[in-house]
Amino acid sequence: MRQKTRQLKLGDLTIGGDAPISVQSMCNTDTRDVAATLVQIKSLQEAKCEIIRCAVPDMEAALALGAIQRGCAIPLIADIHFDYRLAITAVEQGVAGLRLNPGNIGERWKVEEVVKACADRQLPIRIGVNAGSLEQELLQKYGHPTAEAMVDSALGHIRILEELNYREIKVSLKASDIDRTVEAYRLLAKQVDYPLHIGITEAGTTWSGTIKSAIGLGMLLSEGIGDTLRVSLTGSPVEEVRVGWEILKSLRLREKGPIFVSCPTCGRCQIDLIEIAEEVEQRLNDLPVPLTIAVMGCVVNGPGEAREADLGIAGGMGQGILFRRGEVVRKVPQAELADALVEEAWKMVKDQNHQQ
Repeated sequence: MRQKTRQLKLGDLTIGGDAPISVQSMCNTDTRDVAATLVQIKSLQEAKCEIIRCAVPDMEAALALGAIQRGCAIPLIADIHFDYRLAITAVEQGVAGLRLNPGNIGERWKVEEVVKACADRQLPIRIGVNAGSLEQELLQKYGHPTAEAMVDSALGHIRILEELNYREIKVSLKASDIDRTVEAYRLLAKQVDYPLHIGITEAGTTWSGTIKSAIGLGMLLSEGIGDTLRVSLTGSPVEEVRVGWEILKSLRLREKGPIFVSCPTCGRCQIDLIEIAEEVEQRLNDLPVPLTIAVMGCVVNGPGEAREADLGIAGGMGQGILFRRGEVVRKVPQAELADALVEEAWKMVKDQNHQQ
């Protein structure tokens, strides 16, 4: 069961409580280049990104945020390190939220100034704790960036905001390894009810980072921890969004777009299943309804999986049987299997729209 957290508004999006777990990413463009940043945001929106974050390394980048927010259809979060004045400028530019790193933002009075700037709009502030940038006093206290040290950091800055009567708070506790990250979130989830942004930071390349993120985030989500997530990959932000959605869909936490089932193939397979499965997934990735689509290669599990799916094929010798919700539609030659699945999927979408 999902842990109950407070709700807050990030632009028009609700975070926490029983709101859907949202998928976000971060631009890797130069924020000062508004045109390039908006091009990337458009591609992220097409991949179903729901929140976007931009780095704010200097005042020029902070001043560019207004044009970026006006040009995108999803909430924009300003990622602030070191200089509290950048956060205040970002608020003035109309961003939907802030991410502050308590390990490097500086003295308490600087945080107070940021809170004053946010107060009128009740702008959400994410306290973003990273293992790699903890406060020096905590490193001295704990010896190294333990899960307990990360939670201590978060609680300290939560207290500051609460003392200022400010509770529009999200929290993240990220390390580059699964164990510390999961343990930190477990510890904090027992002590606060603020929405949690989850992720494994610096997870790695698209290949290794996807695996690490799927394991770590899967553990947390299966325990009911997490209100919004980012998969942090050394690669395209679009891939971060795709992986994030696949994690949620695999756990049946969000059903947006198709769920693909395909067999790993073996010596019994008598069609080019790998090519067919990859083509079908690519062509149907933007399907607007959560259909389960099975692409199966032989007579062992193929008919059963294809019959149980909304739409599926079970391969035979140079051909396959096309199923639609448990019923045989027709036999299809191998060369036409991908086209048949794609056409039938869009027919189902059309039929469903007519029924509504």
